[in-house]
Amino acid sequence: MKKLYDKNELWFALIWIIGYCAITIPIRGNLGDESPVMLIALALIAAGIFFFVKKYHLEEKYGLVKWKGKAANYWFFIPLLILMTGNLWRGFGLAYSGVSQVFAVLSMLLIGFVEEMLFRGFLFRILLKKDPAPVAITISAVTFGIGHIVNLLAGQANLETFCQVLFAIAWGYIFTFVFCKSGSLLVCIFVHGIVDACSMFAANDGSGMEWVYMGATIVIAIVYCLYLSRKPTAITAKENNT
Repeated sequence: MKKLYDKNELWFALIWIIGYCAITIPIRGNLGDESPVMLIALALIAAGIFFFVKKYHLEEKYGLVKWKGKAANYWFFIPLLILMTGNLWRGFGLAYSGVSQVFAVLSMLLIGFVEEMLFRGFLFRILLKKDPAPVAITISAVTFGIGHIVNLLAGQANLETFCQVLFAIAWGYIFTFVFCKSGSLLVCIFVHGIVDACSMFAANDGSGMEWVYMGATIVIAIVYCLYLSRKPTAITAKENNT
């Protein structure tokens, strides 16, 4: 993989994304999120990403570092912390029972790490090297959102998938802006994992609160990203070319 990374970083990112989808979509469609097979597959993918980044000392480039801002400015992340609990706004309920619930939650946490590294780490950083920041942010966010269309292959309904794509694009913009402005992907990984994990504890009561959550996420994403766009960028040209 290092040879591909050195030769063509864009293809390096795309192959990781394609491989991730090719492995996890059939497992999710046939066995479900609660499957130990899904957990093992995600753990192996996450380990591969982590050890590649560590081996070649790419932690700074891909945001596996602490935020460099002042502690007094942690309100920067408040919108993220509010929205990450949104799946619980409709009430509490277990998606599965027993050990299956544990497997599903652990899988969701790993998805947070894997998808942030792939879309905000690998893909966004190479796009930022080639394109202006607004273009790179948009491509990363929209690609992340459109990627959820593959849930159709796992048996998900058309309307639900369409709404999930819009929801994911909104989150994609938030995560990419936060990474771009803070230089750290750790908060994005944490929040992404919690959002997905909370979906395993959300009640399915037909109250319609899931639509409120989706709408609130889209609206807050627009306001939040407009606010962040006025903040200085933490990722410098020099860092981006390392």
